Amino acid sequence: MKKKLLLIVMILAIAVTTVIGIAACNEDAIVVYTNAYFAPFEYMQNQEIVGVDVDIMNKVGEKLGKKVKFVNTDFAMVIPTVAEGKLCDAGAAGITVTDERKEKVDFSIEYYTSVQYVIYKVGSFDTATANDGNTVIYWDKLAGNKIGVQLDTTGNIYVAGEIAKDDGFDGVLFESGAECKPYDDAMLASSALKSGQIDCVVVDELPAKYIVNSSNGAYACAALYYDADSATEEQYAIAVTKGNTELLNAINEVLTEMLVKDAEGKTQIDKLVSKHFGLNG
Repeated sequence: MKKKLLLIVMILAIAVTTVIGIAACNEDAIVVYTNAYFAPFEYMQNQEIVGVDVDIMNKVGEKLGKKVKFVNTDFAMVIPTVAEGKLCDAGAAGITVTDERKEKVDFSIEYYTSVQYVIYKVGSFDTATANDGNTVIYWDKLAGNKIGVQLDTTGNIYVAGEIAKDDGFDGVLFESGAECKPYDDAMLASSALKSGQIDCVVVDELPAKYIVNSSNGAYACAALYYDADSATEEQYAIAVTKGNTELLNAINEVLTEMLVKDAEGKTQIDKLVSKHFGLNG
């Protein structure tokens, strides 16, 4: 009987030690959820997740003396998982700041301004020139089209909102026959465009340009504007579990340093974007 009790005590001791060891290990790592199909901010290269957001968070890890572990998941899972705070500490995935998301997570300072873009087969949409000189497509040109978006992204929110005429939206596509077709990532949406399942894709500027650059001239993209003066604009930030002030402060310190402009007017963020596009500087 004594031997059995001793064995049970030993097993419990090993279990407790293992749990403590795992907890200690987790304290030395920052777990970041991302969606690795949103180049140049995050994408797969040689079976590793790389990109602008990865470089930023690695600098945060250096500042805190911790390793950074990136986990690839559906974009729709990033904010809920960060909010729960059990499986990860932060989300870095070209995440746009919205009031609804602010209720669930804390956001870093904003580090990139993006515009929604339309990807389309060359010649299939009429473009215009906005007052700022950009080649654009106006929202009303999407009427009657099947529009691909990445699930739960800003593009999804905008397109669905304009079709349903939700609060805060003009309803430009209301009763126009337009359909919103969500996909798990931007690459799947672009594949659907190539196969003719949809007519265009609405996604953030840089992923749109990245996809078009790989299309051998078959596809083009243009900024999505409401009128000649109004782009569909948004701001990116990194999401952190509420209350994790140490991590949030470290991210803000790193971003503040990286947003300083050099003599040529470029920030480190600008240079990372160029790097991951395969451009110089």
